[in-house]
Amino acid sequence: MSFMDKQVMNIGTVSELTGLSERRIRYYEIRKLICPKRTLGGTRKYSFRDIEKLVEISRQMEIGWMTAEIRQNTGRSKAGSAANG
Repeated sequence: MSFMDKQVMNIGTVSELTGLSERRIRYYEIRKLICPKRTLGGTRKYSFRDIEKLVEISRQMEIGWMTAEIRQNTGRSKAGSAANG
């Protein structure tokens, strides 16, 4: 497993690194745009790859994409990479 995929950061750190509010990050999770791992106590844990996703999601939202479009686009790119892999 690459260090990019290790889920070790809490939501406060992710908020600082991305410039997104904790509330916005949770909203993206509710809309199923990101799925952080949870500890037994329920704390969200994020990876650097999650941070990259959050920044991309934020850019897409800024240019007017709807969350459903982003989710659909993410699903297509995962399917495409699985077919090519």
